[in-house]
Amino acid sequence: MARKDALLRLNQHLLARRDALRKSLKLEIDDLSDAGCGSSDSVDAASDAAHHAVSSQLAELESRELLKIERALQQIRRGSYGVCEGCSKKIPLARLNALPYTTLCVTCQQDEERFGVGGDGDESGGWDKVYEVERSQRDEHIRLSDIEMDFSGSDR
Repeated sequence: MARKDALLRLNQHLLARRDALRKSLKLEIDDLSDAGCGSSDSVDAASDAAHHAVSSQLAELESRELLKIERALQQIRRGSYGVCEGCSKKIPLARLNALPYTTLCVTCQQDEERFGVGGDGDESGGWDKVYEVERSQRDEHIRLSDIEMDFSGSDR
């Protein structure tokens, strides 16, 4: 019964967060549409452009979170909320409390992040590629004896 009560509280939390995100997104979109007025001063224009970029990124993040919340609410209506999409086991309440719109247990989430398996690719947000890029850009250890240098002065 405790899990059911906790899931009901999470449902209320998700509904409240969804409503807050909808209001915030409406304000962000209104702000972005009002930003088109422009300014004749180049400093003001640069400041407006920076504000526009930040507002746009914030709106994108909020819309992604809103989609995840809508998906979680749909799972609640279907009765499949709190069940891992990877292994079909119950997701622990502690994880759901921390991240109420998660669809994976910790083990399956780690597997997805490590190996890029499962899911629709949205869950990791592209972070799985960061490690590979960082690894490919790592400086190789080079010893001075490995470098052939000509100090004879023939280039001069």
